[in-house]
Amino acid sequence: MAIIESTDENFKKIIKENKLVLIDFWASWCAPCKALSPILEEINIELQDKLTIGKHDIDSQPNTPTSQGVRGIPTMQIYVDSELAETIVGLTNKSDLINKIKNHLG
Repeated sequence: MAIIESTDENFKKIIKENKLVLIDFWASWCAPCKALSPILEEINIELQDKLTIGKHDIDSQPNTPTSQGVRGIPTMQIYVDSELAETIVGLTNKSDLINKIKNHLG
């Protein structure tokens, strides 16, 4: 499955309809966010049967990041069964990110 575009309208639906979700809060002007994008593409392919990834543009869709307490980007939030399980702030490498995700695989 492709990476989903998360919006203020569909955010709750995405985390409710999928068991394990990673939402990436990002902006087009953010260099670390751009560096994170290919890492998320690779993880999406590797874990496609176990993980749903959504990308949420904080500039065009500002309400959800505010309500979720996002203060800096990139911020990734991992949801398990609709509940926030972990927040990762800043650019990280692929292996660390996969390890964090695998901690939440049931």
